[in-house]
Amino acid sequence: MADVGGDTSQAEGGHNRHIPVLLSGVMRALAPQQGQVFIDGTFGAGGYSRAILDTGAELVAIDRDPTAIAAGQTMVQAYSPRLNLVQSRFSALDKVFADVKGADVLADGVVLDIGVSSMQIDEAERGFSFQKDGPLDMRMSVSGPSAADVVNRLKTGDLARIFNFLGEERHAGRIARMIVAKRDAQPFTRTLELANAIENLVGRNPKDRIHPATRVFQALRIYVNEELGELAHALTAAERILKPGGRLVVVTFHSLEDRMVKRFFADRVGGQAGSRHLPQTHEKLASFTLAVKGAVGPDAEEEALNPRSRSAKLRAGIRTQALPFREDLGIFGLPRLPDTSDLSRS
Repeated sequence: MADVGGDTSQAEGGHNRHIPVLLSGVMRALAPQQGQVFIDGTFGAGGYSRAILDTGAELVAIDRDPTAIAAGQTMVQAYSPRLNLVQSRFSALDKVFADVKGADVLADGVVLDIGVSSMQIDEAERGFSFQKDGPLDMRMSVSGPSAADVVNRLKTGDLARIFNFLGEERHAGRIARMIVAKRDAQPFTRTLELANAIENLVGRNPKDRIHPATRVFQALRIYVNEELGELAHALTAAERILKPGGRLVVVTFHSLEDRMVKRFFADRVGGQAGSRHLPQTHEKLASFTLAVKGAVGPDAEEEALNPRSRSAKLRAGIRTQALPFREDLGIFGLPRLPDTSDLSRS
């Protein structure tokens, strides 16, 4: 269930060395060239962005995390004027690109690295991990309802659905009931408080590969940041903004995300573009062909160098000349969950 974004970091000579996951595969699938223009919808530590820019291409990079935007300003200066770095959700990547490059310009490629970055995981004060104690936060954009708001305000059934679907947690109901029972006496505010309570409830086998709270923390992070909805909108936004021949490359880190990307490409590739005998209606014309067959993972060398890459999967498609499909999020099979905006009003 590892679920860390593409830019991981390791100490090297007193400095952080960023290791973009599946970088060689991303670059082969994206195939950037000098003079082309790309979108990095998940800038993070700038690993993919730097590799794209080093080919001589232009780039519009997006991140919802203000700390990533601030840290990226040195890259903006180094690659000026070819890099534009914008704070935004990647679900709006087509609008951001149009604002920067103009409404008539289309992109040569889009890359998305889905998941939380190691910078966020490793910073205890962001509350993404229970490896170190920190506030129960998990907000990528540092705004809106936090994970503490979720566990302390939602009903038992809502919590159970979140843990079950977004975390694939088999003890979802038990954990939800425990949280509601305990929060009445003492609200959950710290990561270790919640992690320890879950471990005490379900126990831990020494042979278990992951901590018993891992799936709940994953579910809370995905829910707080509306990650599945963001991904669904980002995929359709990329379809709208790519030129014919443009490439969409997506790296995912757990089964929920990979399943969504797989369904998207299956829907868009499953049209009738190859037939000369059927009516030429754009609803039936494939808007993508596959750039790689199936999902591509890391090789043994990368896994050894960067263990966080083990769960990564890359899928990629090439835009056809067909019109984009009408946006229909029903293809993704997303669940009905409480709206996070309700927590802001409670």
